[in-house]
Amino acid sequence: MLELDAGLDFNPENDADFFTMLPERPAVCLIEPREETAQPHLIRTANLRRRLQRLLGPFDSTSKRLNLRDFAHQVRYCVTNSAFEQSLTYYQLARRYFPKRYKDLMRLRPSPMLKVNLKNAYPRCYATRHISVNELGTPTGGIYYGPFPSRKAAQTYADSVLDFFKVRRCQIKIRRDPAFPGCIYSEMKMCLAPCFAGCTKQEYDMEVGRLVQFLETGGGSLRANYEQERERASEDLDFEHAAAVHKKLEKLDDALRAGPEIARRVQDLNAVILQRMADEQTIGLFGVCGGRLAEPFALRFGDTSQPRSAEETVRDYLESVMNAAPRAGTPRQLATELGEHLRLVARWFYSNPREGEIFFREKDWPYRRILRACARLLAPPEEEAGETKQ
Repeated sequence: MLELDAGLDFNPENDADFFTMLPERPAVCLIEPREETAQPHLIRTANLRRRLQRLLGPFDSTSKRLNLRDFAHQVRYCVTNSAFEQSLTYYQLARRYFPKRYKDLMRLRPSPMLKVNLKNAYPRCYATRHISVNELGTPTGGIYYGPFPSRKAAQTYADSVLDFFKVRRCQIKIRRDPAFPGCIYSEMKMCLAPCFAGCTKQEYDMEVGRLVQFLETGGGSLRANYEQERERASEDLDFEHAAAVHKKLEKLDDALRAGPEIARRVQDLNAVILQRMADEQTIGLFGVCGGRLAEPFALRFGDTSQPRSAEETVRDYLESVMNAAPRAGTPRQLATELGEHLRLVARWFYSNPREGEIFFREKDWPYRRILRACARLLAPPEEEAGETKQ
């Protein structure tokens, strides 16, 4: 939990000294009221001193700007050094102090995902913002793939992927009626047409299984099948078929390149986000396990009192993230938290420009790449470095 680690009492009579003591830095700040029955006021800002001068400065009757000079008793704040750190700090504090309206404060909606609803007898792949989880917080009822920056982006990616599978795209209730005329996708041979019994249940389940495997492997399963098919065709001197398969591979690669790097099955969304912190020579490690944000860790470089190397420290933190006990709560609470954490990560990932770096866990963590990224983030900006050389 990121805490408000600094604070000052506010006295309107000595406001000049009060403002001088505030840092001109980005921060999250809680303004506590004089009256016990009043609720505190939570803000995030790019310049704490300037923002509080506006909020706590002398009242101007000609201005409609919010003034809390007579409201404030004390301010507590936490200096932040990046947009992601500030967003996470604000989220955690808003949940603590305003549990009923923190979503409105942050304009927080779950990120769009792709879902293959395996509870349906004839599943389809579609965009959704709702994730169902069990008592352990594990997604249930289907495969969830994402997050995406918008519902439109999720649906666009789904359309490009479904071109390689004959899974239905319609939303009708499947009755397997031979008299049913079918839809345009069945006419174009882009669907196995279970609506008019164009396939058996087993055949449709096999096609859905191929789609699920595709999403679980990030397209690797289908690409491997195409490569094997192309190789067999070449060995059989069937060059026409090999060329056709090669075109499918090119189309598949185009579809995969259009998909964001972060999009993957939710259970497999294991990553670490690196952010430069306010303290000197310090990098914040923000672990992500199964789409959920773990407690961050401050990695301090140049601290000779630490007996372990930086790589050992990073390794221990990431192992603790992956081996953490399941979170407590009802399935509804856990689903809400998962959706919110995915949204926070997605907001940062799709932001432009994006501060910091992210590394995903595939078979293992790329420890050396993580440490090299830490060095890059701690390096002085080029302009400052140039001035130092001069």
